Amino acid sequence: MNYKLRVKDLPKNERPREKILRYGSEAMSNSELLALILRTGTKDENVLKLCDRVISHFGGINGLINLSPEDLKQVKGIGEAKASQILALAELAGRFKSFKSGDEFSVSNPKDVAFYMMNEMKSLKKEYFKLIMLNTKNIIISVKDVSIGNLNSSIVHPREVFIEAIKASSASVILCHNHPSGDPSPSKEDILITKRLKECGTLLGIEVLDHIIIGNETYISLKEKGIV
Repeated sequence: MNYKLRVKDLPKNERPREKILRYGSEAMSNSELLALILRTGTKDENVLKLCDRVISHFGGINGLINLSPEDLKQVKGIGEAKASQILALAELAGRFKSFKSGDEFSVSNPKDVAFYMMNEMKSLKKEYFKLIMLNTKNIIISVKDVSIGNLNSSIVHPREVFIEAIKASSASVILCHNHPSGDPSPSKEDILITKRLKECGTLLGIEVLDHIIIGNETYISLKEKGIV
């Protein structure tokens, strides 16, 4: 007889919902936490086994960040409803960690910027160049994508950068892009673009404060390197 374990067959204190209420979220595994979101498994496996398989498929819990619905639906047992739940969870996690819930976020040093952008950018599979716009109190007022793809001076044009800053009435800006390789070391092109945009910002009265390059849980500030 091929007996399939169901969540309700577990002892009460081992079921995800009862466990989190009794022992707190710190006692929960990643699969158990995800199971609380998805709630149901499939006809072939309970929700805990499904969540184990999903997390394993993407190489761990961090692998669930920045996935598309199509990526998720490639996993057996994940349809549109469960894919949307996982996408919503990943977005909420990013907003909590980076304070993008609508709260003001003030920048005082490169580490602040790296902390604000790291969770969103560290796992991106393509190179994203973003413009972080600040007011006179160095509070972030907006973040815009300027380009997607390999960074070069032909696609990161000053016009495209500063039109966004002008529309947002920015007092200053910070440039930010990621290296999908995980190594944030600046290339010659990174340095060239930074110097070009800084010169343009000076002419327009919008200071380029820094250029942050995001790697895998690490970053480099071109200001700290003496380039900006």
